[in-house]
Amino acid sequence: KPLRKIADSFKDLAVALNSGAGLEVAPFSRACSHVSVLFGCLGIAFKFAEMDYVAKVDDLSRASKSISTLQSLLEHDMRQNTVKRGGSHSRNLLRVNRGLDMVKVLFEQILASDENSLKNPASVAYAQVFAPHHGWAIRKAVAAGMYALPTRAQLLKKMNEDETSARVQMQSYISASTPVILYINNLFMSRELGTDW
Repeated sequence: KPLRKIADSFKDLAVALNSGAGLEVAPFSRACSHVSVLFGCLGIAFKFAEMDYVAKVDDLSRASKSISTLQSLLEHDMRQNTVKRGGSHSRNLLRVNRGLDMVKVLFEQILASDENSLKNPASVAYAQVFAPHHGWAIRKAVAAGMYALPTRAQLLKKMNEDETSARVQMQSYISASTPVILYINNLFMSRELGTDW
């Protein structure tokens, strides 16, 4: 049950945050790796996001062998003056966080709708989170891919959930991921790095 794995791993991260411990890179990258299954289930519209997301989560996972917390990861890149450089851990963290936010908005939109089509929820989530950072060509490709999205019923079947259990797990992810996403954005904002790049 990938949806339950996603929700449970983010609940654990939220608990760690509530304890005031900050976030460690290893459990964070593990939790994020569960989310890539969802991107895979969304089909061609999110294929580019899946490939990009998976590569960046893999980078964070490798970084966790030598860097313990997200805070020290950012500080390491600041010392090296590589924060905004393509392929830096910090840049990858920002992109992964955007992926988490997109999934949160997607789940919010799915829960707010009774439609079987995922086109509207996915379009809103993409427009809100990714579109401002993408060029015209990618936005056009995504718009075309929206017609190939699975239906809500197909997505739930792929994730081995029924409507009731899916609603519980989606709501759980929304609640648990919100403080995690905010925490990561604040890591960037508090160092005056911004998040709009």
